Parts: sequence; C-alpha cells; structure tokens
Amino acid sequence: MKKVMILLSAVCLISLTSCKQDAAAKIDSKNVAAAATRDAKSNKLPVITFDKKEHDFGEILNGAPQETVFTYTNTGDAPLVITDVKSTCGCTIPKDWSREPLAVGQSDKFTVKFNGKGANKTSKVINITANTATGKESVKITAFIKPDPNAPVKAKPAANRNLGPVIQK
Repeated sequence: MKKVMILLSAVCLISLTSCKQDAAAKIDSKNVAAAATRDAKSNKLPVITFDKKEHDFGEILNGAPQETVFTYTNTGDAPLVITDVKSTCGCTIPKDWSREPLAVGQSDKFTVKFNGKGANKTSKVINITANTATGKESVKITAFIKPDPNAPVKAKPAANRNLGPVIQK
C-alpha cells in the first residue's frame, strides 16, 4: 500500500511541475484590447423616452372605439430595438410599431386602438419589450366609460322579474 501511495504522489508531482508554463506569455494583447472595447460598449444601452406615459380618453360612451398614438425617442447611448408591444387585454390593440433598430436621438411611434367597451373607470397597460436596461417598459390608457343611452335595454332574466303576487294553496 505504501508503494502505491508513493507512486501516486510521484505521478501527481510530475504532472503538476511538467505543465508549469508562464500564463502571461499566452495572453495576446490584441485580444485584451478587443475585450476592453467590447466591455466599454456593453455598458452603453438605449433608453426609451415617451412623449406621454399615460393617455386619458376622458368620458366616452360604451362601445365607442378610441385611438391614440404614443411617440418615443431613443435617448440612450445605443440603438433601440423594440421586439414586442402587447396589451394586457384583447380590447386594446397596439399596432404600427417598428421592429428596425432606432438610432440614438431618433423618434418613432405606435398606435393603440381601444374598443371602448366596459363600464366606469377603465385602465389598460401596454407592455413594450426592448433592449433597454430593464428589458420592459409600459404605457397606459384610461377612460371613464358611460352607458350608451341609445343602446337597447337588456331584458332581465325570468328569475329576477317581478311576476306578481305569489298565491299559496
């Protein structure tokens, strides 16, 4: 057993000393410069700045479609790429947003259509997925939806109607 331990120790000692080369000699200065440039650029991110973060349609009649435009500017240090614009609800549809990179200082816009259906105070959030520091931005639309006075009145279910006095036998 002693012989095995001595042999194993000798093999480990030889393998550790035979690979001893100067690690600094393996470093290529061109790679170090390229990495430094890459790292300096990686700290530069786009910043999306909106002309408004919330749009209030005010008082609208139930079912009256609405539309607004959100304008945004890239105020960061790198091109802005918006990969997705989605609403939290199917009644609100964002459209016409560019999937092309937006240069620093440039502006663009997207449209939000709202079907206007609901009751009372309503808020909808539109989420923007982009290559910003947080990766997600959002804007909001609001409206106070009033009942349409010209809409047909819905009949109450039979269980809730007053059918007159109940006669007991």
